[in-house]
Amino acid sequence: MRVASLAALLVLSVPVAVAGAADWETRAPLPVPRTEVAAATFGSEIAVVGGFEADGSASRRADAYSPARDRWRRLPALPTGVNHAMAVGNRGRVYVLGGYTVAGTPLRTIHVLDRGRWRALPRMPFPRAAAGAGVARGKIVVAGGVGVGRRLARNALSFDLAKRRWSVVAGPTPREHLGVTALAGVVYAVGGRTAGLDTNLLHFESYRPGERSWRRLQPVPDPRGGTGAAGIAGHIVSVGGEEPAGTIREVLAYRVSDRRWVSLDDLPTPRHGVGVAALGGRLFVIGGGPEPGLTVSAANEVLAIP
Repeated sequence: MRVASLAALLVLSVPVAVAGAADWETRAPLPVPRTEVAAATFGSEIAVVGGFEADGSASRRADAYSPARDRWRRLPALPTGVNHAMAVGNRGRVYVLGGYTVAGTPLRTIHVLDRGRWRALPRMPFPRAAAGAGVARGKIVVAGGVGVGRRLARNALSFDLAKRRWSVVAGPTPREHLGVTALAGVVYAVGGRTAGLDTNLLHFESYRPGERSWRRLQPVPDPRGGTGAAGIAGHIVSVGGEEPAGTIREVLAYRVSDRRWVSLDDLPTPRHGVGVAALGGRLFVIGGGPEPGLTVSAANEVLAIP
């Protein structure tokens, strides 16, 4: 019985290829190559903010990409240079949270791009960097990452957009460099690591704002840290990452309705620290490092999700 159960689990853990998945397309490159960026969809555009530039500086750069025109435009510079920040879009606005300063200090800041300028909102109760964020049920949930004393965060932070008030809520399994996204009122946390590239994890968890804890879901088929995530067409997609062997090419998607992982077309330019966003049934993977560590890219690659 135990052998049979183990065999069944192994079968379930093998991702199935998606039939008819469209090929990746190359779009207009990010104006300034960088890695450890944050990305978010707002309106008909995708914002890409912050990150490391090639010289190792923490960037104040913010750009918006229009898929319809395949063109970038410059957004107002961030109030401060950040890398490993988090970003979400909601009701046509972009929110940028936390991240590291150039000195490597995690931040408590949150700024919203509203009517052409960045405005500060009430700060997070605790600093966060190398975390992830998703919007569900009127709340921004910041999960995972590094907090006080550069230790792994054990709690998540929730910002009520209507009340503009923070609260501390249950967190997923502590880890950093994870992918976080939201779909249909649920926040998902994918992969991540606890320290170096050899500590990548298989964890996959979900949280519905208002619940008391995160739920464990079917693990990611392969451990991955430095990954990005997006919710699109009933899937939670994990793309990009780094491991001891290099950057990760395989793109995995969790079909929420089937509760199983499937494989999508491999990422043409494997990268970590990417900006990932979904818009119009397409997955956009922008910037990132083509090799582990501080390397930068301007790649903007797009995949239609069936």
